[in-house]
Amino acid sequence: MTFNSAENNGVLVLKLEGNLIGEEVGSGLLDAANDAINKGTLLCAIDISDVKYINSSGIGVLITLLTKFRNNEGEVVIVNPSEHVKKLLIITKLTAIFKIADSVEEAIQQLKS
Repeated sequence: MTFNSAENNGVLVLKLEGNLIGEEVGSGLLDAANDAINKGTLLCAIDISDVKYINSSGIGVLITLLTKFRNNEGEVVIVNPSEHVKKLLIITKLTAIFKIADSVEEAIQQLKS
């Protein structure tokens, strides 16, 4: 898995690609989140439109990101999960704690409102 991070209108946008299985990239994601939080960016959109598979460790990474931002009075929105990933989020009832948007633009609107 690979990821890119960028700031857009005061929102950290993490773009993930590949399989989110909590490998060493998970720590890189957490480092990017910590850097953003330390700089005062408390809103995060996680674009997982190019994530095809996610396992329990990957879910753990998403929950850790959510917890980091919420512990600092921030928020996280997941962007455009694939049908497979969306089903997993529903089965695990994570749709109750994560906000989900269809696009990065919609995520930024949700975070800013």
